[in-house]
Parts: sequence; C-alpha cells; structure tokens
Amino acid sequence: MLRTARKVAHITDRRRDIAVEVKIGVQHAPREIVLESGQSAEEVERAVSEALAGKSPLLTLVDEHGRKVLVPADRLAYIEIGEPAPRKVGFGAL
Repeated sequence: MLRTARKVAHITDRRRDIAVEVKIGVQHAPREIVLESGQSAEEVERAVSEALAGKSPLLTLVDEHGRKVLVPADRLAYIEIGEPAPRKVGFGAL
C-alpha cells in the first residue's frame, strides 16, 4: 500500500512540474492577464467553454501558486492557451 501512495504522490508531483501559460484579453482593459496554470490545457479550455456558453458568469482559473483569477465571462475578448511546458530549474532558467 505504501508503494502505491508513493507512486501516486510521484505522479501528482510530476504534474506540478508542467505549467500551461494562459493569456486572457479583457474588453476595455489596456493589458492582458498572463498566468501560468497548473491546470491542464483541456481543463482551461473546458472552463473557458463553460463561461462562454453561459453556464458560469465568471471564468475561474487557478495559477501555479494557488491564486484564483476571476474574469466576468461577458468581458472576455480572447483566450490564448500555450503548450504545456516543463518548468525550468537552476541557472539555465535565467
């Protein structure tokens, strides 16, 4: 049982090492919102689709630090979802 718990923990730790960059354009705002999300690209796309379909009045995303970003669905101008990329660690990340 302990091996299984370690294996599951390893998979979830590995998922945290992959971030998806999301850029959100908001109507009547001079700057776009840019965040790196621990959510998969599919999860982000599903949240955007639900917000645009009217199922949710807000687009809610969570960044890699656990902070929530809430944007009114009727104010969305565009969403750009980047490819999942591993985080860079060490001096090569500069």
